[in-house]
Amino acid sequence: MEPRNETAVVEFVLEGFQVAQHLGKVLFPVHLLVYLASVVGNTLIIVITWTDPHLQTPMYFFLRSFSFCEGCFVSTVIPKLLSIFLFRDRAIHFTSCITQAFFFLFLGSTIFFHMAVMSLDRYLAICKPLHYPTIMNPRVCFLLVFFSYVLSFTLITGVILKLSCLSFCGSHVIPHFFCDLGSLLHLSCSDTKSLERMAFGVALVVLFTSIITSVFAYINILFSVMHLPSAKDRQKAFSTCSSHLIVLSLMYGSCVFIYVKPKQTSRLESNRVAALVNTVVTPLLNPVIYTLRNKQVHRALRNALSRVNLQK
Repeated sequence: MEPRNETAVVEFVLEGFQVAQHLGKVLFPVHLLVYLASVVGNTLIIVITWTDPHLQTPMYFFLRSFSFCEGCFVSTVIPKLLSIFLFRDRAIHFTSCITQAFFFLFLGSTIFFHMAVMSLDRYLAICKPLHYPTIMNPRVCFLLVFFSYVLSFTLITGVILKLSCLSFCGSHVIPHFFCDLGSLLHLSCSDTKSLERMAFGVALVVLFTSIITSVFAYINILFSVMHLPSAKDRQKAFSTCSSHLIVLSLMYGSCVFIYVKPKQTSRLESNRVAALVNTVVTPLLNPVIYTLRNKQVHRALRNALSRVNLQK
């Protein structure tokens, strides 16, 4: 084989969105407000469900962990995007890029496993109400959350370790606003077929394990609810699941579009729009959905505000 001149890439350039070159200072405050609202909203859910004695149930324990993951997830991408908008600082070091890719995929996978756990929790609460307190005891709840993190860490670490061993010797411009796996594979001058197959397999495990679990849970919930004698009981059962179903549809739609395809380098342009929904819009909507549609959280917020006013 004829030897090639190869210069190892030590820094990437995030192309982001073309419009950011002209409207960066306009987009900055918009995305900053969205980011702050997302972080504050998820933090508020954590604090309220942690401090209110009426919310010390498995459902809110899982919601607390889910909100923590969401707050961390949005923080892996948006701060760098804000830097691009305000300072046009599009450069990112190789190590920082790989680290960002790891935490983005790790936290994203953990969120999906959390969604599966939350679906099972609703299934047991509605379909097995007599056995629910025994099955979903504090130890089981902790183990479910713990294994969500461990399984996600194990799956994503293998992908990222293999990614970090690739050679990047050509273009160093990433056609995305963060270090996306598909974009990095597109830039590599190594043979990426095995890593693409591995990433596709991991995506299938993460997404479809969560989807199948959620579908199983909600089909059983639907049958159980339809057999409830009282219309009030049916409405109450549906109301406890509606917020979760809305969040599920938002997350699954964008992530299946982005990751479940054998060739990760395809459709890079359309992936950016779906990724923006997944990383910016969804983490903002989740706390809104869970608070606006939840009477117990409303009550806890009112109680917290009353305590604050009394202290003043």
